[in-house]
Amino acid sequence: MTEKNIAQSGIDDANRDRAAFSGHGSALGAAGFIDPQDQNNNTAEFLGRRGDVLAVTPPITGFDEIRLAAAWDHAEHADTSFLGKLLKRKMTVDIDLDLGVLYEMKDGSRGAVQAFGKLMGRYDEPPFIALSGDERTGRADGEDEYIRINGKAWPDIKRILTYIYIYRGVPDWAGARPQIQLRIPNQKPMVVTLASHHKTNVICAIAGLENVRDGIRVTNYTEYFPGHAEMDRAFGFGLQWETGRKS
Repeated sequence: MTEKNIAQSGIDDANRDRAAFSGHGSALGAAGFIDPQDQNNNTAEFLGRRGDVLAVTPPITGFDEIRLAAAWDHAEHADTSFLGKLLKRKMTVDIDLDLGVLYEMKDGSRGAVQAFGKLMGRYDEPPFIALSGDERTGRADGEDEYIRINGKAWPDIKRILTYIYIYRGVPDWAGARPQIQLRIPNQKPMVVTLASHHKTNVICAIAGLENVRDGIRVTNYTEYFPGHAEMDRAFGFGLQWETGRKS
């Protein structure tokens, strides 16, 4: 689906219509949270400040499958019940994050891969980007929702904007500590974490992937928006977002 046919349902419609993704309950999130505050952790490259950049040189034979996944930490919030307030008690709240991307191809075509509208993408043909959606209950081990990028077709892709939004739970980005993990074969995972937090906006554009001489330039954006259309306008994708139910 291209810019002429992108339909965004309101969050209320989405809550009624769509199957639950990434419902891990008290687990650590789809890809397994990697704690950036662990001083002994040298298994990943972290981009923790807005504007941080990492670059990957393309292998001689090109990239193999590239994966994007969201992960998050446990979230604790004040218990607002009478007894909770009296005891100053905290409780763990399940927060369900959804992952999506906007993309632009070298030929100028643009679109989205996300659960809304069942825009699942395609791996072996344009846009060469696909949302997994293999495990809809979120109760099985391993990753339940991630985005696959066909590395062999990376030269056909100009840029990708990776975003997450809070589908279920209190919109508290600080409590969830979400991160985007970029997994490229034979490379340490690149982990993009939030450089700031917002209390009300439910969508965060976290990371950009740009094709630079067929390599990958990863940038931490950390910018919050009230909806998909506002995010789209800020990054200039020019898709048409319509209010209404999903087709």
